[in-house]
Amino acid sequence: MTTTEHTAPAPATRRLGRTGPSVSSPGLGAMSLSGAYGPTDDAESLRVLHAYLDAGGTLLDTGDFYGAGHNEMLIGRALRERSREDAVLSVKFGATIAPTGMPLGFDGRPEHVATSLAYSLRRLDVDHLDVYRPARLDPEVPIEETIGAVQEQVEAGYVRHIGLSEVGAETIRRAAAVAPISDLQIEYSLLTRGIEANGILETCRELGIGITAYGVLAKGMVAGRSGGAREAFPRFQGENLAHNQALLDQLRDLAEAKGASMAQLAIAWVAAQGEDIVPLVGARRMDQVTSMLGSTAVHLDAEDLTRIDEALPVGAARGDRYPTVFMDQLDSER
Repeated sequence: MTTTEHTAPAPATRRLGRTGPSVSSPGLGAMSLSGAYGPTDDAESLRVLHAYLDAGGTLLDTGDFYGAGHNEMLIGRALRERSREDAVLSVKFGATIAPTGMPLGFDGRPEHVATSLAYSLRRLDVDHLDVYRPARLDPEVPIEETIGAVQEQVEAGYVRHIGLSEVGAETIRRAAAVAPISDLQIEYSLLTRGIEANGILETCRELGIGITAYGVLAKGMVAGRSGGAREAFPRFQGENLAHNQALLDQLRDLAEAKGASMAQLAIAWVAAQGEDIVPLVGARRMDQVTSMLGSTAVHLDAEDLTRIDEALPVGAARGDRYPTVFMDQLDSER
């Protein structure tokens, strides 16, 4: 085990659905460690990973396309210094990218599943993954075929559990008819509450499928960040940005009263929506690890939750959560 100079609060423990593993909450989203939100330093990124794991965190979420494999190799480096059992590895596959890093589409063909898995196991330097999930629905491949191929890897011992990502209620049901599904990874935050209205959350709860919620900080808007690459997202543009920031501003005095940052309040709100929901929070600095884990100390009572619902009801945010070209790829938005 490694030691760090920062002492972070211990995370909570939750289970991913009826059939999935027990994991820490919040989980660590690793995408930002590979340059998604600006330059990163591998040495600092390794310190971040160790700080989270040293504090008792277990859930590391990555994708084989994050940094074109860099993210998995980085996590693999961190795990070489620890027990494999320290981490629950959740990996997305299927997204295809160009050498520039720009997304090209999705490949959910059964033959691609085994190949993607082979590379992930090698880059992470492990003999199995805890959760393996297609990053998006391939519109050319029935979900039954993709999930059936992952189930073959479960039976072979290379994967422990199967997850889904950004798919709608009908697709969830079809996938769950093929194999047990541990959890659905989907965007959920104070500003993104669509799963409460479109049947996705209801379906998951009916089937005993957990939720790993990403985008908990609304792509940084909760922390007051805007500009740069975020300007491509409709919610960060013009009047939409002003409107959405005004919505969040209504909660700043509540956060202050709780002795919490807005980011911690936002994480705590997602966690308070149910024991079957695990917030995923990105961090690329040590102070962000301490902050995200500190959210477990923020208690929101029924009165607090009612106030938040009145200030930010379902559908209150303005602007799509992705640019149009990416919204069109989301089965969860159909």
